[in-house]
Amino acid sequence: MYVPASPYLLALENRIRLQKIPFSDRGSRLLIYQERRVADTLYLKLAERLTALTPGLSSYRARPPFISNLRLVDAEGRQVRFEVTTYPHALVFQTPIGEFRVVFQDHQTVSFGLPNGIASGIRFTVSPDLARPDAYGGEFKTVRNCAYSTNGELVLNQVEHNGSGYDVILTARGDADTAITLHIQPGMDLDRTVIPFRTALAAAESRWHRWFDAVPSVDEPYRSQYYYAWWVLGNNILAPYGYFRRESVAPSKAHYVGAWQWDNYFHALAFRYTDPRLASDQIQFMLDHQLPDGMIPDAVYDEGTITQLEVPVAAAVTKPPIVAWVAMLVYAQTGDMAMLREIYDPVVRWNSWWFGLNDDDADGIVQYSHPFSSGLDDSPLWDYGMPVEAVDLNTYLCLQMEALGKMARLLGRNREAELWKHRSEALAHRMFEHFYDAQHGLFWSHHHHQPVQVMTPFSLYPLWTGQMSPAINDRLVAHLHDAGTFWTPHPLPTVAISDPHFNPNQMWRGPVWININYIFVEALQRTGYRDLAQTLAERTLRLVMGQSDIYEYYHPLTGEPPPKAAPMFGWSASCYIDLAIRMSRGEI
Repeated sequence: MYVPASPYLLALENRIRLQKIPFSDRGSRLLIYQERRVADTLYLKLAERLTALTPGLSSYRARPPFISNLRLVDAEGRQVRFEVTTYPHALVFQTPIGEFRVVFQDHQTVSFGLPNGIASGIRFTVSPDLARPDAYGGEFKTVRNCAYSTNGELVLNQVEHNGSGYDVILTARGDADTAITLHIQPGMDLDRTVIPFRTALAAAESRWHRWFDAVPSVDEPYRSQYYYAWWVLGNNILAPYGYFRRESVAPSKAHYVGAWQWDNYFHALAFRYTDPRLASDQIQFMLDHQLPDGMIPDAVYDEGTITQLEVPVAAAVTKPPIVAWVAMLVYAQTGDMAMLREIYDPVVRWNSWWFGLNDDDADGIVQYSHPFSSGLDDSPLWDYGMPVEAVDLNTYLCLQMEALGKMARLLGRNREAELWKHRSEALAHRMFEHFYDAQHGLFWSHHHHQPVQVMTPFSLYPLWTGQMSPAINDRLVAHLHDAGTFWTPHPLPTVAISDPHFNPNQMWRGPVWININYIFVEALQRTGYRDLAQTLAERTLRLVMGQSDIYEYYHPLTGEPPPKAAPMFGWSASCYIDLAIRMSRGEI
């Protein structure tokens, strides 16, 4: 049986559970799953929206597999049973006729290594517009084009129409280097190259070993989930194509197809430790698509951008302004002055967009006009209507202008640096006047100049600015550390457990989000509550370590993932990585 030499790959044996978590590779849009209800059967999905084929915001999630009924077969095309062992770089199938292995030959090509010296192969179903078998396999032309090929001695090459598509059987005989490839891409010029399988396997093992070998070491308790978190980030990378002008990390290839602004920035937090270019690319990727008025899209996918939505209200849609804050964290680790020079002016325009076009009553407090622009899609903060002058948004803008001031100072723009410092301080003061409720010791967001009295951790966000008085900070931290509100068995719920809107299974109405915990660790450290920051960081790490996979959000009472929480989630993985590194270094 094949066993990889890399200790990192061995440590992650069987962490990829194919019935829910897809086997993929850096850059690839091909996802291999195992059927839950049909024994010994795989299928292949595309991590692409394909809006011309299936219009709609989320319709790609219900799109059927591109290749279905994918099975391992003997020389005559009869299905064989298998037991699969998963690794980050390979799938290993034990069958009655020998061992099959699967790797990515490149990000558009899956390679199946066949048992040595025994005729065998694969069978699958595809529904194309055109089918054309040939002497080496065949080609299908459809919304995505597919070639199947072998470098072995062809034994069986059969294509049968099944009424709605084609059933394919391809078997071959050869040695340990014999492979069958599935090559899938948008273009018509399909690559029929079949690399000797041992070469493809060695290359896959080498690139994933290098990926893990580049990461900083962490304390032993964090390691198992730490390396899995790095696999989540690597596996979620999408290669440049269409509107993707550089590599970007999808929030979850299994659930969210494309790149989301907020997510990209959080992903950069992990890459700052291993790959300055990749960290910078997560930031600049979104600025590549900045609109002339300064707005940055909510999301980018292969065929377009999302800048306007009609539901639940018709408005421009973006994400919170945290790019400058993240950029300065990346710079602190990498010293990448080129990144700061490239992003400074675009971020200034971004900041101006918020203040210029998102303050309808001209009172100096900025609003969300679309709930999704907050990143907190289902939050009860939006239940009473839009627009909302939001505590979280104005806190982000305080941090953004403070970061712009630091950036300007580094770039030799000292006059601008002073301006940004004063503007950040002025907004913090205005937030206190506008939002603070001295009776409750909380900051409330406003709708039509009335407080939205839903108790969320975002009512505590001004702590993060570092510009509130010690007395106010103490009151905010008292709420944070109250077991009756936010200090649950697994803190921090996104609605206080005492609030009637609390729902631990619905996103942003109660579940714990790792990126929000990360922000509060930062806020507590900044304002001198170091012991509590360390406790929150440790409890956040333990929460993520409590599950085999890494999820979008977690139940604040049980620590389990709610039913709709997306698996293999990028920003949860990235924040876990950053916290594990800094805890191991004694920086928290």
